[in-house]
Order: sequence, then structure tokens, then C-alpha cells
Amino acid sequence: MDLSNLKPAEGSVQSNNKRVGRGQGSGKGGTATRGHKGAKSRSGYSKKIGFEGGQMPLQRRVPKFGFTNINRKEYQGVNLDRLQELVDEGKITDTVDLQILVANRVARKNDLVKILGRGELKSKLKVTAHKFTASAKAAIEAAGGEAVTL
Repeated sequence: MDLSNLKPAEGSVQSNNKRVGRGQGSGKGGTATRGHKGAKSRSGYSKKIGFEGGQMPLQRRVPKFGFTNINRKEYQGVNLDRLQELVDEGKITDTVDLQILVANRVARKNDLVKILGRGELKSKLKVTAHKFTASAKAAIEAAGGEAVTL
């Protein structure tokens, strides 16, 4: 073993990158593989997100339409057939309010609840909610119950 045949241990050297910009003798001097002129040849260049080389970018070509109302109130809908299901399972008896709906995982504690009119209600219930559809209110009252708006 002598200095002429020393090598690093197998697997210890990870990099076989070109060493660019280290003078003409390296063969990668001059422009350091960046070509001549243009933005990409300069230091500090970074392409803007969505930039398409001056062509009108996709996010500006696509038409924008619609409107999002920031004051919109989202209601969690609960249908009459769901209430009847809970009555049949014995989970509710005579009153339905937000706490009972939360306990039965029909709504979350911060939800605004709206009673919807799908299905039929056979039980007499006192239902307390934020909103009712006309058909739901009529069905609850037809079954002998009461619809109380919060």
C-alpha cells in the first residue's frame, strides 16, 4: 500500500456532482453550465409560482365567477324520519332540543339546527330548534307536537 493507490472506503463517498464554476481548467468554467444571458443565467433568479414564460398563466386565463357570502349561516339539517328513528330506538321520548341532538350525534354543539320535512312523524314531540321548514312544522303540529323556534 502506498499513496498512489489510496481510495476512500466503499460507500463513504456519496457525491459525484460536477464541480462547476471552478475555472477554465475544470472544463466547467466560464458560464458554469448556465448558458449565455437570460434570467436563468443570473444569480438570485427564482421563477414565480405559476409563471409560464410570459404566456398568460392558467390562473389568469380561467374565468372567475360566483360569489361567497361571508355572512352565510350554515344549518345542520335534521329530517323528521331521523327524529322518528330516534323515538323508535327509545333515545328520545317527548322533547327534542339541541342537547339531545348532540348527545345522539345528530348535530354538533355549535351547529345551528334546521328541522326538515322528509319522512313522517308519528310521535307527539316538543321540538326546539333554530329553524323549521313549513312542511316540518306542519307535520310536527299534525302529530300533536309543538315546534319551538330558538
